[in-house]
Amino acid sequence: MTDVTTERSALTDKLGVIIDPELLSLALTHRSWAYEHGQVPHNERLEFLGDSILGQAVTVRLFTAHPELDEGSLAKRRASVVSTVALAEVARGIGLGQHVLLGRGEDQTGGRDKDSILADTMEAVLGAAYLSAGPDAATALVLRLVEPLLADPERHGAAMDPKTSLQELAARAGVAPPTYAIESSGPDHDRRFAATVKVGGVSAMGVGSSKKQAEMAAALLAWRTMSDAV
Repeated sequence: MTDVTTERSALTDKLGVIIDPELLSLALTHRSWAYEHGQVPHNERLEFLGDSILGQAVTVRLFTAHPELDEGSLAKRRASVVSTVALAEVARGIGLGQHVLLGRGEDQTGGRDKDSILADTMEAVLGAAYLSAGPDAATALVLRLVEPLLADPERHGAAMDPKTSLQELAARAGVAPPTYAIESSGPDHDRRFAATVKVGGVSAMGVGSSKKQAEMAAALLAWRTMSDAV
């Protein structure tokens, strides 16, 4: 068994779903890798499918589990659970980044920890699970992966607007508001940003393709760290 096969077997073990190897390979293929290898197929069609599966599973769960919530509240919770930041957090929890096939440039500029790439790949994997194991297994996988987000209402706000949530947490803790520092690297057409946030003795760093994305990633990590300490 090759190293790649072994690594992907470990990934499917974490997912708890048997996924067709070819579909899994396609789900893990980013367009940057496909471009560098002769325009081979990539994961964006599977991502499109997985997005729908994710949305439906989360919508039904929220609707049935929270009869006390109105349409607006349900929509807000759903948006936060399926947001790029939230999905990237889920992807990091299963170590998905290490399995993604990336082009050299994307890989060298931190693509394996880029929120958008992680979230898109997570959706593609859900699409592959649907085609391989059927709708019931795919729905069960979605709910298993997002259960921590569904079970923690405060995390909804943090995933959707981590900077505001961190500022509010700092105020409740009686510490100074968060401060951010930004560094950038890479060519103009492919800039990468790293944000460091400091608040209440906590320091956290996030990366992204924009200043906003990097600050949001840093803020979410700091929010989680502070929340765990409270």
